[in-house]
Amino acid sequence: MAKRTTSSESTSDSSNTPRPTRSRSAKKSDSITESINAQEVPVQADPVSQPPTETGPYSRFTDFDIHLFRSGKHQRLYEKFGSHVVEHNGVTGTYFAVWAPSARYVAVIGNFNGWDRGSHPMNVRWDSSGIWEIFVPHIGSGESYKYFIVHEGGRELEKGDPYAHFWEVPPRTASIVRDTYYEWQDGDWMANRKAKNALNAPVSVYEVHLGSWKRDPSDPERELSYGEIADALVPYVQDMGFTHVEFMPVMQYPYAPSWGYQITGYYAPSSRFGTPQDFMRLVERLHQAGIGVLLDWVPSHFPGDAHGLYEFDGSHLYEHPDPRKGYHPDWKSYIFNYGRPEVRSFLLSNALFWLDRCHADGLRVDAVASMLYLDYSRNAGEWEPNVFGGRENLDAISLFKEINEAVYLNYPDVQTIAEESTAFPGVSRPVFTGGLGFGMKWMMGWMNDTLRYFERDPAFRKFHQDELTFSTVYAFTENFMLPLSHDEVVYGKHSLVGKMPGDEWQRFANLRLLFSYMFTHSGTKLLFMGGEFGQTSEWKFDASLDWHLLEFAPHQGMSACVKALNNLYRTEPALFERNFTANGFEWIDTTDRENSVITYARKGENPADTLLIVLNMTPIPRGDYRIGVPSAGSYKEIFNSDARAFYGSGVQNEGTIGSEEQPWQGRQQSIRLNVPPLGAVILKISQ
Repeated sequence: MAKRTTSSESTSDSSNTPRPTRSRSAKKSDSITESINAQEVPVQADPVSQPPTETGPYSRFTDFDIHLFRSGKHQRLYEKFGSHVVEHNGVTGTYFAVWAPSARYVAVIGNFNGWDRGSHPMNVRWDSSGIWEIFVPHIGSGESYKYFIVHEGGRELEKGDPYAHFWEVPPRTASIVRDTYYEWQDGDWMANRKAKNALNAPVSVYEVHLGSWKRDPSDPERELSYGEIADALVPYVQDMGFTHVEFMPVMQYPYAPSWGYQITGYYAPSSRFGTPQDFMRLVERLHQAGIGVLLDWVPSHFPGDAHGLYEFDGSHLYEHPDPRKGYHPDWKSYIFNYGRPEVRSFLLSNALFWLDRCHADGLRVDAVASMLYLDYSRNAGEWEPNVFGGRENLDAISLFKEINEAVYLNYPDVQTIAEESTAFPGVSRPVFTGGLGFGMKWMMGWMNDTLRYFERDPAFRKFHQDELTFSTVYAFTENFMLPLSHDEVVYGKHSLVGKMPGDEWQRFANLRLLFSYMFTHSGTKLLFMGGEFGQTSEWKFDASLDWHLLEFAPHQGMSACVKALNNLYRTEPALFERNFTANGFEWIDTTDRENSVITYARKGENPADTLLIVLNMTPIPRGDYRIGVPSAGSYKEIFNSDARAFYGSGVQNEGTIGSEEQPWQGRQQSIRLNVPPLGAVILKISQ
């Protein structure tokens, strides 16, 4: 994961946005603290601090909940913590619960009490769990609130609710009482999604940043709402043929330049684009169109915003207290304490929340490598070995295993996908075999080697063919997803088409060739928005994609090419049935370095589905080029990236090509064909 700007780097601190209604409570601050110190204001104000009875105060926690929470095993904390509109003793109001074990005093403050820090003190439970609770009558959905916390050392804080489902729109930072009730209308998708998310299914993912995919054409500064995005995104993805959409983090984040990777509201869809129900409707509409939804999930770090998780109750509550384990030097953010049971329950519940309440079809877990290694981005002496003297973070490893087990136990028809950039063994292998339990893993090595190769001048590619062929040495050690993600088109790396060498025609031909290689290589696929039509500029998080480019032939051709590749990928079993096994891929020839031509086969369960792929990495067309074929018969070209419809030169193979009994490349039969410049040809035996 590339470095994302953190909110603490902003020139303005959104967490300190003035709120006029707070002036009265601010004046009372000193007197409240003095009263607490003098024990004039009780820490426990009513009988909720005693074991609840039938007629006693309202609590959502049972003894078993407390046991699970403190054991790191609770999977549904969002049903307990946070704010919940309930009826208690015949009165409708809101129940609040927050974990703050190092606090001497906690109160709910909000518009309903003029942000008065003394009017609604919460009550700490009797069971030493550190949980504070209160039932406030006659308030409900839509109320803005925070927790005013006085640390046992006297420090005062105002914090948003870690379990809130809705927040004020940044730069305002209060939580808002809201439920996640929604009458879903995606039953057909949910009942049948197992086949769509299976490891032997075609998975072609379109990665989207909600704030910049498309903006209001009449007001480029205005971000679209969830509903407006759905109106445009659903038919577009459907037309392009992608099977899934992956949203970069939709969880509440205060600072836009973090791209969503600096989260303060882990249980809330971003209020920038609408309500939780608006987001659910977006997911529902994608499901109704037959499109799966993956969500970026960030358990690796969180920002130091004053209203967020950092030093939540005045102590290192969610972050590890040792900066060698609790501070991230790359992103200037804070790392969860993966060994603390209550924090493990928070993250475990959060992973399941998005699958449960929001019907997500999978989680792409961000920055896994940064969690697995204690020495990640640290020099010698800046990290502490584990109990065995190694560099692995044993707490994070056990947490991943536990989360993946819980995900697949509760939702066996989804996928978890790890962004893991090292050779850590068994990332996408089951926990019972010693693996981490993820369903898939990003193939970062393929991405780096492939882009390095395609950035080279074609005249010199013959010296670097191993950069393409090396991937199959390890391609089947994990269930790999091939990513061309947002990280590759920012920070001076250029857009995908901007990385390609040559004049305009060659750059677009090279990119079509790259996509052809990607879609015919073993593994599932992910492509960041804009790449599919040849966006020429780098991605900007605060501006729309350059949709006007689709008025021009090169971009129209690129779009048509990706659409055709998606269609081919979804309909040709050889391209997906054996995505993660070696018997689904076979090199035919990798030795023609002089011409920079490579050939390989993809195989499905049925030998008749076998495809032959020929890639020409130079701008020189190769006529009458001979390749060995696995069996005698007539072969037909079913895809050619040089087609004129794709803005190519039109060097194609018409009709069928009969095999000849001439041994070639270790095979008894061979064919001769035209191989286009900077082009890919896909052949299939005629039935």
